[in-house]
Amino acid sequence: MSELSSMEVEAYLKQHPDFFHEHLELLEHISIPHPSGDAVSLISKQLELFRIRHYEMETQLNGLIEIARENDNSANKMHELILAVLEADTLETAIENLNVVMAECFLTDFFAVRIISADQSNNALADLFVDPESAELTHFITELNSNQANCGRPTLAQSRFLFGENALEVKSCVIIPMAYTEIEGLVAIGSREEDRFHYSMGHLFLTQISEIIGTRFAALLKNATV
Repeated sequence: MSELSSMEVEAYLKQHPDFFHEHLELLEHISIPHPSGDAVSLISKQLELFRIRHYEMETQLNGLIEIARENDNSANKMHELILAVLEADTLETAIENLNVVMAECFLTDFFAVRIISADQSNNALADLFVDPESAELTHFITELNSNQANCGRPTLAQSRFLFGENALEVKSCVIIPMAYTEIEGLVAIGSREEDRFHYSMGHLFLTQISEIIGTRFAALLKNATV
């Protein structure tokens, strides 16, 4: 009888995965090389592989759970933001509500909105509006031209324009243009923490914030002129 080749043995075992269930005694005599150099039984090796796979699957599951938790948290924040602007019937109230929700729900230190408009007749909200020809806007050419949020440490000129007397306290911020809305402007969120807003942050969530604020502010501006 000719000797079986290793490939034939391998093929047979693949076709009969339950082979060792019927021949448990063979497992005591079978060993395979271990990375450490020691010999271990097939059962030990299988248990090791199962543990590794279990750990990998558990890690993946924990990762998915964490993502789901973050998504729920983000959804709750957006819900509070939407309520804050919808409940406001004036620009003054909207800004007051946004300051509260940004501090309590988003846990931010500073918040600012600037609307680019030549009509600045509302003296009570003079700081809210900026003339399209203002030299201050040259500090935000990148954001306004790209229609994308910019995260990181602001320049001193940007910080002074957006956050006024708190400018030197802002170590990181996100500057979001009001893209895809009926008005043009900027939304800024600042923090005393240097790593709170990092340049590698995703922009989708931030853009949605500016869209919500810009859309509601546009409606409030129309109501104010009627």
